[in-house]
Amino acid sequence: MAKYSWEGKTRAGQTQKGEMEAPNQGAVAATLRRQGVLPGKIKEKGKGMDMEIKLPGMGGRVTTKDLVIFTRQFATMIDAGLPLVQCLEILGRQQDKKVFKEILVQIKDSVESGSTFADALKKHPKAFDNLFVNLVAAGEVGGILDTILNRLAAYLEKAQKLKKKVKSAMTYPATIVGIAVVVIAVILIFVIPAFESMFADFGSALPMPTQVVINLSNFVQKYILAIIGVIILLIFAFKKIYATTRGRDVIDDTALKLPIFGILLRKVAVAKFTRTLGTMISSGVPILDGLEIVARTAGNRTIEKAIYRVKQSISEGKTIAEPLEKSGVFPPMVCQMIAVGEQSGSLDTMLNKIADFYDDEVDDAVGNLTAMMEPMLMLFLGTTVGGLVIAMYLPIFQIAGTVGG
Repeated sequence: MAKYSWEGKTRAGQTQKGEMEAPNQGAVAATLRRQGVLPGKIKEKGKGMDMEIKLPGMGGRVTTKDLVIFTRQFATMIDAGLPLVQCLEILGRQQDKKVFKEILVQIKDSVESGSTFADALKKHPKAFDNLFVNLVAAGEVGGILDTILNRLAAYLEKAQKLKKKVKSAMTYPATIVGIAVVVIAVILIFVIPAFESMFADFGSALPMPTQVVINLSNFVQKYILAIIGVIILLIFAFKKIYATTRGRDVIDDTALKLPIFGILLRKVAVAKFTRTLGTMISSGVPILDGLEIVARTAGNRTIEKAIYRVKQSISEGKTIAEPLEKSGVFPPMVCQMIAVGEQSGSLDTMLNKIADFYDDEVDDAVGNLTAMMEPMLMLFLGTTVGGLVIAMYLPIFQIAGTVGG
């Protein structure tokens, strides 16, 4: 039998540690529970060292896809009448990802020791955010956990789809520009010097474009390390500035005002806000709690402030639509539809309709952006690389013309 080190808490909340010989971790956990200790960490011991070695970046993390699969399967099992603990045990056993498997085991142990499912989830904020926990809590209180889990799965799927659309819109131009930079750097550092040594034997003055390119090549070769250093420094400075409240306010506000990407970001923000709030209201989460969670997950300080103003307005007995309209972030049509939803008592339905509409809008915006950026990027790449090549061949054309004359 192997030796395991363990750490856990008694029912009184006291932390205890120790070692135990057992066939596996499950046996250790079972023994501890019989002794009135809630297992926390259980690790196999080696010869004077912990056998569990975790390399940076190799531990994995719980992704949105993992959550969607887990939530769908969990909802199906609950709907079929299986006990909560048994569902967690089955899903934990079949989970391939070690990190998620350990989390599910810990959640099962917490539920077995008397915690609610929502409280057990709350102990793992990196896997289950406030939105997930609050919706599960509402489902437990209302006795509709299976319905809530299905709504959660649908929400997560649509949120993931929206995220992929935005990522694809940003990845394409970044990839093309990155390729262009690499190609230009290779030409300047390796190709141009070969032409320069050849032109040195000509004994005549070089055309101005050719001389400019050669000078640029010499500059890049001489200061390449300094250029890389400056780029790294600028990235570091941007992150530092963005980490400050004032810096993030300015950057996030500027991002929403950009000519092309700003429009896309606004549509994404509207879709995310309406989808999240609509899901929470329809699931029975109090609107003020819902707005607090939506604000914290907005991802943009300008939008976050607008949502907090909405929360303040509602706490004062006013409407949602008025502060949204004053923020200037949300389109008038959205504000009017929300106002109609408030007046008719069908705010959750209206919010979900707006979200569906803006999901399609984001689709169109991404398609238009890609269609517009593609020729512009190709033109930039062709002009830049083509210009360098032509500049290098100008002296050859000049000599050929002189010989021919």
